[in-house]
Amino acid sequence: MATGTEPPDTQPHPRGGGVHSPARAAIAAPHLRTDRWWLAPAATAAGLFAFVVYSTWRAFANADYYAAPYVSPFYSPCLAQNCRTMHAGPNADLFGSWWAISPAIIILIFPLGFRLTCYYYRKAYYRGFWASPPACAVAEPHKKYTGETRFPLILQNVHRYFFYAAILVAGVLTYDTVLSFRDQHYRWGHMGLGTLVFLVNIALIWTYTISCHSCRHIVGGQLKHFSKHPVRYRAWRFVGRLNAHHMLLAWLSLASVALADFYVYLVASGVFDDPRFF
Repeated sequence: MATGTEPPDTQPHPRGGGVHSPARAAIAAPHLRTDRWWLAPAATAAGLFAFVVYSTWRAFANADYYAAPYVSPFYSPCLAQNCRTMHAGPNADLFGSWWAISPAIIILIFPLGFRLTCYYYRKAYYRGFWASPPACAVAEPHKKYTGETRFPLILQNVHRYFFYAAILVAGVLTYDTVLSFRDQHYRWGHMGLGTLVFLVNIALIWTYTISCHSCRHIVGGQLKHFSKHPVRYRAWRFVGRLNAHHMLLAWLSLASVALADFYVYLVASGVFDDPRFF
């Protein structure tokens, strides 16, 4: 609202779209921040890029992903005929012999799809890779912003469906964790260092998965009276508390799943034997 005390606008408005449109403040400088604002998006881009490089290498390696009783989370469940035989493991020959490349490519689509469409990861790679925007109060380089209303970003709206797939994958990884309480001869009642790695990983996978915004909506959405649904209300409150730590859980679970795969790789490739606690 004008008060009549503002100084006259003598600076010409820059031409163009986006933040340089006539409707925006005419500030010639790209931003007025004096801190190292670029560190956060740079660190995010480096972390995500490192995981992409590592997971791509392991997914296409098609080797050293099973060392009884451990199976890499990148290869579980194994849905092709060319999978390693895993005693009582998650083998399901659904794709037959025609699938010639690594079986990890089949299953990784679902957890990666869940993470790529996750609300936190969107923020992370939008800022880290697309500079949209790179940081708060820093202008993005794009002339216009259409949000997630056009292809390809409109595909982000399938996040809730990837959530259902992620629940199934987490269930299979839970089964793998139970199987890790065996020794290399498949006898029950044993625990190794790999078992501990798998326990930490599945705990982080589940907490990250159920802290998702879609899970929070599924649990407590479309309720007009929480008092009439006390169980769903308590579940909604629990998921809400987890959701407050969604960013931390996203990074921890990303690191833990890579660590679990790397541990199986080291044992399967003969770098060292799995230490046994009992």
